[in-house]
Amino acid sequence: MASANTHTYRTDLVWTGNLGSGTSGYRAYERAHEVSAPGVPVLLGSSDPAFRGDASRWNPELLLLASLSQCHMLSYLHVCAVGGVTVTGYTDQATGTMVQTPDGGGHFTEAVLHPVVEVADAAMAEKAVALHADAHRLCFIAGSVNFPVRHDPTVTHPYAL
Repeated sequence: MASANTHTYRTDLVWTGNLGSGTSGYRAYERAHEVSAPGVPVLLGSSDPAFRGDASRWNPELLLLASLSQCHMLSYLHVCAVGGVTVTGYTDQATGTMVQTPDGGGHFTEAVLHPVVEVADAAMAEKAVALHADAHRLCFIAGSVNFPVRHDPTVTHPYAL
């Protein structure tokens, strides 16, 4: 029997890049694919353009970075709501660094989130910055990766100059 604290997720993946001869050669196929899950729109994917991918589609590296950014934001909004900090705006321009290894593999060496948070009152700014650490600790995705996820937050308020 599953615990109430155990959550299972399912996605479906379909490769759509067979140009007629499958993977008969490195250049003989597209990296195009579709990712779906029950009840959500299809996500069009490919590989990074550096690996013959389509730049107009999501690649796994971007999705990983987006997952880290989303998870941090959701955890952050939670800790602010319960911690008495009223957030009125939130944006992030996350960056990530991946290094290729000589065998053709690779790994992320870090991700840096750059959240810009607007709070309702200037008196909340200091606590708003501090709560990023709590959000990081609670973020499911950051807790699942084996590379550092850093934060470079900016906090503003409506009357900030």
